[in-house]
Amino acid sequence: MKIGIYSDLRNPPGWRRDWTAVYAKTLERIERAEALGLAGAFFTEHHLFEDGYLPQPLLLAAAAAARTSSIRLGTATMLAPLRPPLDTAEQAALVDILSGGRLELGVGAGYRVPEFDAYRTTMAGRYERLEESCREIRRLWEGGALTPEPVQGRLPLWLGAQGPRGARLAGRLGAGLMCLRTDLLEPYEAGLAEFEGEPTVRIAGPVNLILADDPERTWTELEPFIAYQAQTYRAYGAEGKPAEEARLAGKSVNLGWLRSAGPDMNPPHLDVVTPAEAARRIEAWLGGAPVEHAFFWESIAGMPDAIADRHLELLGTELIPLLRAA
Repeated sequence: MKIGIYSDLRNPPGWRRDWTAVYAKTLERIERAEALGLAGAFFTEHHLFEDGYLPQPLLLAAAAAARTSSIRLGTATMLAPLRPPLDTAEQAALVDILSGGRLELGVGAGYRVPEFDAYRTTMAGRYERLEESCREIRRLWEGGALTPEPVQGRLPLWLGAQGPRGARLAGRLGAGLMCLRTDLLEPYEAGLAEFEGEPTVRIAGPVNLILADDPERTWTELEPFIAYQAQTYRAYGAEGKPAEEARLAGKSVNLGWLRSAGPDMNPPHLDVVTPAEAARRIEAWLGGAPVEHAFFWESIAGMPDAIADRHLELLGTELIPLLRAA
């Protein structure tokens, strides 16, 4: 299991900072993560969020590639149905070249109506288009049609999924499953049985934990940021959906429900814990699973730098040694 970080570059209006400083700080943390021995930095994608949610993850991956030498760089996930497969394949190949063969491309179907509207496409058939896109990207990478070609002979492809349909599709495509829901392993493996090639069971995804020396004090300090993240995810996901779904999305977030004792720490549940408690939960939750990458938020909704920096230090100096020992 390789431990990494996960960035979305959100900069909320209520505590907005200079954009140049926000991006510089994230790149600084990626450099520090590499120095601490973390194995991955992953970038997610959304469009038209008021807080500037990262819209172009491969562009940020290219910037990170220029400032690092060993850490894996990935997308978790890119919204494949929004773009022509050639565009994604070319961008990914260039990042793989710039990084010396360190890219992990994660793609997903998307779920937010305004994003599809903005790209002048529709959500209808998005899973079918996701499958077509993955197959075409693979063909371009491996068939000699793309120039320049990626460094990696078989660039790692991941599929983000939150349900059995997506998990089975990931398997059928021979891709990794970018989700740490262990109940999806069965449909994922069923899909792999249909893959025309040598199947490899591999999963990756976010671990929704923040590490701190004093979890209770840090949770109290983070409550506004956690509530903002949860509330906006819910509200943005409901846009363009039926009225009842939108109404429910507008309800206040219950922080008591969000905070979970685990051990399963899949989103939306979240907690602030010591490194020792994080190691205990991860071992109980994922100890027997074929996890390749587990990544933690670099920052939640622009939370205080002191908390985010300490979280990163604890990942590298305490959690990774504890997991190795386990």
